[in-house]
Parts: sequence; structure tokens; C-alpha cells
Amino acid sequence: MVRGKKTMDICLLSGRLLLRYGAETYRVEDTMVRMAKAAGMNNVHSFVTTTGIFLSFKTEEDYDSMQMIRIKERYQDLGKVTEVNQLAREFTYGDITLDETQERLKAIKDAPMHYPLWFIYLASGIGGGAFSYLVGGSYFDMLPAFIGGTATTITLVLIQRVLKVKFFAEFAAALTGGIMALIMVNGGFGTELNQVIIGSLIPLVPGVPLTNAVRDLMSGDLVAGVARGSEAMVTSLSIAAGVALALSIFYM
Repeated sequence: MVRGKKTMDICLLSGRLLLRYGAETYRVEDTMVRMAKAAGMNNVHSFVTTTGIFLSFKTEEDYDSMQMIRIKERYQDLGKVTEVNQLAREFTYGDITLDETQERLKAIKDAPMHYPLWFIYLASGIGGGAFSYLVGGSYFDMLPAFIGGTATTITLVLIQRVLKVKFFAEFAAALTGGIMALIMVNGGFGTELNQVIIGSLIPLVPGVPLTNAVRDLMSGDLVAGVARGSEAMVTSLSIAAGVALALSIFYM
């Protein structure tokens, strides 16, 4: 009975970490099933959506156990996904015990994200400046796109921390990036407005959700695939609305 409860705890914690930090739905389901079977559980079933995890199995004492947890916040940290994957493999191969797995999972959960915020802001600015040049901008457009991309990410992080509302934060970040691009180009710090706006908004593009949506659909997880695709679509609409409002305000 104790082994069954501990198995349930580590499987759900593994699934929570994987789903929260950007793993595909089928990967979460497969990882939990493999870990539960490696712990000696029978009749294992898992069902995962973008916001919830269900897991059930029959223990060695022939006791049915089932739990559900809800995922409210999701981030992008593929480093943590890799760590949980490696830990799950070690446990499945029998290299570590249940207690060791539980302790290491708690350490992964409590550890800070792999990159500090200043580095994320810097990377967003560099990505924005480089992308503005790649889509046809000049060297003079890289600096305003760098500043716009940095401002966009700072706004996104700050509003998400305060309000915990993902789509409004993306809308506000797009609005900030659009206004910054408009101010700098019209102030003589850039030549191509479209390219500067694109570079400023590139940190908001939902690349990982779109990729995971396609992979979930291809693996047969239709509910999760459609849900992730809808999330990416709403994010795109939020970005478009923010830019449209920035243009409306500036040229009113």
C-alpha cells in the first residue's frame, strides 16, 4: 500500500514537471506508464490533457488507485524536461530506488529555471535584432529590434508574474513591442518599420506549442493536439491585437 502511494506520487510529479515545462502529451503519458510498470504496478492507464493529468493502476496488493491533478501554469524549460526524462530512464532500468527518484524529482522541482532572467532578456533582444535582419531589414534596424524584443519580453514576464493571465500578458507585450518599434523608427533609429516590428515580436511567437500540437496530433492525441493548436492560435490573435492597437494609437 505504501509502495503504491509512493509510486503514484513520483509518477504524478514526473508528469507535472514534464507537462509544466513544455513536454508533449504523449511523452508525459508514456513516461508515467513506464515508471508505474517498473515499480511493479499492473493495469496502468494514463490520460493527459494540456491542463490535467489522470493516472490509475492496480497495486501489487490488488488495490485500485486513481488520482488526478490540474496544471495551471506552463513555461518553456526543456532543460528540466531532459532531466526528468533521464531520471525516468534510470528508474525504469532499475538503477535507482523509489526514494532516490522522489528526492531527485523534488530537487528538480525546487531548482530555479536553467537561465536567469537577464540572460532571457538579452537573448530575446539578440533574437529580435537578428531576425529583423533576416526578414529583409538593414543593419540600422537591428538596434531598434533589439530594444523592442527586450522590452517585449520584460513586459511579458512582469505582467505574467503580477496577473497570472497568459493571453493578456502576451497582448500587453505585443502592444509594448509595437509602440517601441513605432517610436524608434519614426524617431530615426530604423528604416523599415515592418521588419523592426517583426523583430520586436519574435520572442512571443508560439513555436513550441505549435510543434507540440503537431506531434500530439501525429501520435493520435487529438484532444491535446487540438487544445495546444487552439492555445497557439489565441496567442497569435493576442499578438496581432496588440500590434493593431499600437498602430491605432500611434496613427490616431
